[in-house]
Amino acid sequence: MKVRDQALAAASIGVVTEPRLAVAIARSAADVEDAQRLRYKIFAEEMGAQVGDRVTGLDADEFDPHCDHLIVRDQDSLRVVGTYRILPPHAARALGRLYCASEFDLTRLAHLTPTMLEVGRACVHRDYRSGATILMLWSGLARYMKAGGYRHLIGCASVPLADGGHAASRIRIDLQRWLTDPEYRTFPKLPFPYGRIDPAASCEIPPLIRGYLRVGARVCGEPAWDPDFNSADFLVWLSLDSVGTRYARHFELLANHPVCTLPLAA
Repeated sequence: MKVRDQALAAASIGVVTEPRLAVAIARSAADVEDAQRLRYKIFAEEMGAQVGDRVTGLDADEFDPHCDHLIVRDQDSLRVVGTYRILPPHAARALGRLYCASEFDLTRLAHLTPTMLEVGRACVHRDYRSGATILMLWSGLARYMKAGGYRHLIGCASVPLADGGHAASRIRIDLQRWLTDPEYRTFPKLPFPYGRIDPAASCEIPPLIRGYLRVGARVCGEPAWDPDFNSADFLVWLSLDSVGTRYARHFELLANHPVCTLPLAA
């Protein structure tokens, strides 16, 4: 989920016509490499994160072979322009851990893991950061959850620290209203050292985090510091068991949106 992507910009959900895009789960090693190449371009080259391999131009790690990779492809150029990495419960069990467990103590969420997805490594090509691409990624993710009967989703949403952490410190305060109940709190292993906040300063919540909040997600507590990405990471949790009717309806619309053709059968 490390990304400066634009949000679930689909407050109004419209049919996407231009450019011609298609969303699918990667079915081949070549598909996965296309996603990893986009990740390297965005995270390493554009954002300066210490990830991936400069020689291969791929952002690949030990989690990738265990994950499903949601990709959005431009049907005209055939290039992958958006991706989301999904770690389903059975794969997490085989791997023995979640990615975000390296940053957070997840003890209070452990009972949810049988029906919980972990998502991450979300990114969108700079030329496609529009509502169309983001809508397709979210539609694919919603349909994936519906098809598999998954009820919970967690992942890290990042705020870059290039400004010295001022934005992250402000956003930390702004997100207090979306905190989970105490019994679902997580605790950062390397806490973000937030600083003094200018009361007059204003800062928008990043699009990715706003997108999660729009579908009813909550923030699980204090952010962690990720030195590889030089970011403050907020753990977000979406529970379809606890979202209100309005959020549940919105998620259902995403799962059944006409831009998404992922099968609804598991």
